[in-house]
Amino acid sequence: MNQAAGSMPSRTTPWKRPSERQAVMLTRIAIVLAIVIGWESLARSGLLYRDVVPPLPLIGRELAMLLINRGFYHNLAVTFGEVALAVAIGGGAGVLVGIVLGRDRFLSSAYEPLLHYLGPTPKIIFFPIMIMWFGVGPGSKVAMGALSCFFPVAVSVAASMREIDRVLIRVGMTFRLTSAQMLTKIYIPAMRLPVINGIRIGLGVAIVGTLLAETKLANQGLGYAVIQTYTTFNMPRMYALLLIVFLLAVGVNSVLGRYTEVRMAKKRSDG
Repeated sequence: MNQAAGSMPSRTTPWKRPSERQAVMLTRIAIVLAIVIGWESLARSGLLYRDVVPPLPLIGRELAMLLINRGFYHNLAVTFGEVALAVAIGGGAGVLVGIVLGRDRFLSSAYEPLLHYLGPTPKIIFFPIMIMWFGVGPGSKVAMGALSCFFPVAVSVAASMREIDRVLIRVGMTFRLTSAQMLTKIYIPAMRLPVINGIRIGLGVAIVGTLLAETKLANQGLGYAVIQTYTTFNMPRMYALLLIVFLLAVGVNSVLGRYTEVRMAKKRSDG
């Protein structure tokens, strides 16, 4: 009887999950519909200057035209490459710095507050320095994205390092693992999910930093395309570009989030 009673929560929990997921999905759909209806109502109300909030059919037409435009894919490839390189550099540096700060209490006390102070600082103020260091080409945009990505990843990894089970660390020390082996066999596996969550946040700010840099000084990339449509007051195309950027960011973030959910579910089932 005790075993049967103890197993009841695990049996009933899956029955609730489909209804909960359905409720969440319906809520999301309702929010999207509310935004669409509100946008279209505002566009047709005449309260704002014409094309400042263009009707959705115009945005949809520009979106379709972008998808058959070769120049759009060139700009997309440029921005994608810059963001990917920025996340690789900034995220990789953030992981290494976070591990160092998480391992060493003295270094954490000395330097980690700086990460918390500089993290919220708008990184665009460093863009003139990036131009002087890396020039006006893609290097300065990658540097802006990497700088933006570094801080959330470093803070997340440093906090996660302090949460690693000390038994795992003692096991590694017992087997006399080198620092590289401790990194690959103990630290990274134990922090896989926090690292992915940190990179999810870092990816978002890396996109923001890269696009902001492209809007300031560039002749290619999605940020450059957005500012060009704004300069020519082609608002429907500008909103179409912004929608594409939003959907791409949401798509990548959803993939990482889904991976995190699957790993957490597997970890709970194994436990």
